[in-house]
Amino acid sequence: MAVEIVPDWMSNLEDEDMVFIKNFLQASGSLKEIARQYGVTYPTVRLRLDKLIQKIKISEDTENDPYIALIKRLAVNDKLDFDTAKILINEYKKIKEAVQ
Repeated sequence: MAVEIVPDWMSNLEDEDMVFIKNFLQASGSLKEIARQYGVTYPTVRLRLDKLIQKIKISEDTENDPYIALIKRLAVNDKLDFDTAKILINEYKKIKEAVQ
């Protein structure tokens, strides 16, 4: 794959996410091996993988409004708590509906 053709889901990931993916692939998808490499517990690695999956899903959801996608990305990256994210998204949808 050429560098110029990086999918959106990859361009929205942080460097440490890409390193995690590389290590995960090199470990043949073994979460136990990744936990050993990082010196953390299996549940910690599972949580990291789940957050990474959420990031990818958000990026691939082409039906999402860019603002909503931004809010979801901020929540997944722990820059915004999920309750606040829900409130912002719901209020934004109400305003959008009122304008239409």
